[in-house]
Amino acid sequence: MLVALGPAVAFGQSCQQVGNSVICDNGTSYQKVGDTIIGSDGSSSQRVGNTRINSDGSSSQQIGNTRINSDGSSSQRVGNSIIRSDGTSCQIIGNTTICN
Repeated sequence: MLVALGPAVAFGQSCQQVGNSVICDNGTSYQKVGDTIIGSDGSSSQRVGNTRINSDGSSSQQIGNTRINSDGSSSQRVGNSIIRSDGTSCQIIGNTTICN
């Protein structure tokens, strides 16, 4: 799951947060309702403390600026950048997150 509100932004994808909504350039959108994020693709994610539980059975835990995922991958936020363990990175510019 994304940075603060939305999904984990995919390689080559761009998403923009507007209020409680995230809209991605692939047409998928996400809405935050309380501690739950609901995707137009049928996905959902619920935050419980510092843990996120996703509708596909995966989960992640936030420890400081590092997110550790149940599949063994991780990401770290440094300033306006997110660096993933697979070598991809994202840049946060205002309300937009762009990944390469």
